[in-house]
Order: sequence, then C-alpha cells, then structure tokens
Amino acid sequence: MLLQIPGLFTPDEAREARTMLESAPWEDGRATAGHRAASVKSNLQLPADHPVAKTLGERILDRLAHTPLFIAAALPLRILPPRFNRYEGGGTYGNHVDNAIFPIPGTALRVRTDISTTIFFSDPEDYDGGELIVEDTFGEKPVKLPAGDAIVYPGSSLHRVMPVTRGTRFASFFWTQSLVRDDQRRRMLFELDCSIQKLGSDHPGHGSIDGFTNVYHNLLRQWSET
Repeated sequence: MLLQIPGLFTPDEAREARTMLESAPWEDGRATAGHRAASVKSNLQLPADHPVAKTLGERILDRLAHTPLFIAAALPLRILPPRFNRYEGGGTYGNHVDNAIFPIPGTALRVRTDISTTIFFSDPEDYDGGELIVEDTFGEKPVKLPAGDAIVYPGSSLHRVMPVTRGTRFASFFWTQSLVRDDQRRRMLFELDCSIQKLGSDHPGHGSIDGFTNVYHNLLRQWSET
C-alpha cells in the first residue's frame, strides 16, 4: 500500500525544521549504506546522534502518535528513530531495497522494516528532480510532495531518488515494524477501518457498525504479532 499523509507538519513547522537542518553538519550518506546500496548512493546524511536529529526525530514520533491515518495504515509496533538526508548538486540514490532488519540504537531491540516512510521538508518548487520513485505491485510511482507531507509504502519495495539538479531536498526517512507483517492484510484492515469510520460518520446508529468492528478486531487479533 502506498499512502500519502498530507499536512503531517504545517508549512511553518516544515520551514522551522528546514532551517534547523540547513545549519546542521552533514556527512557522506554512504557511511550508513550496505555494500550494494553504497555503490548507488550519493547524498548527505545527518549524524544520528546530533542534537538536531534527536530533536526533530522526537517531534516526528510525537506527531505520528497523534496521527490516526498513520496509525490505521501502519499499525505500528516499533518505529526506528527517524533519520535525515540531504540531496543537492546532482545527489541521487539509485535503485535499492532497504535492509530487512535494523537495530534500535542504545537498545537490545530491532525493527523489521515492514513499512518505509519519507517526510518531505523542502517545497517542490525549491528544487528540481529529487522524485522518490517507488516500484511495487502497483507499478512505478513518482513521489514529490509539499513540505510537511509524508509518503508511506512497503519496505519491500524497490525504490530510488532521482538526481537533484537545482536547489536542495531535505527529508526524513524511517522504518516501522507493524503489528501485521503482511502488506495485503494491512491494506484490508485499513480499508475495513476506513469503511467503518465512514459508516459511523454517515449513519451513526447503523446496526452493522458493531458487527464490522468486531470483524476488524478479530482479524487484527488473528494476524497481529507482538
């Protein structure tokens, strides 16, 4: 499932984040890439332990916890602390698939990368190129969103970032381990949840709401992993 989350951050919030990122120190993004990915990666990345990365990462996690659309779509169990990248001067990232497992720094926990998320912090008109191209069963989808918007897609997807030929593209990226490993099952649960919410909004007293809700939770109980 590929899902856009509009307005995760307001334009002013995105602008503030971008200002913080502009003044932070950056390092070669290949330092955190696997052997295969490093050969096609040309970008900059903010050190994970830098105060700006920690501050903005905490803001993102707090915002996600209060975003029903993300929770309904991702059914998050664990989220890897958000990371940040910068593309400019032809910077690009060729076709690759993300690692299946990442350790959570400072803990004994690991995250299975069921779901990938990118949050855009640069306005589309401020840079040329930089589209996130996601390939999956739904075909090839170019993504270039307004600052503050997020895109959620399967971690198993082959994807790439097109060269940025003008300006600078700032973004955050991170992975979520879902309660439900299978993407198709997550999609069905999400669609059922959305249908229940719409039915409840259009017909608050409809007798089927409790029955559909019961089906949703029984499926979640059957499919979830904790």
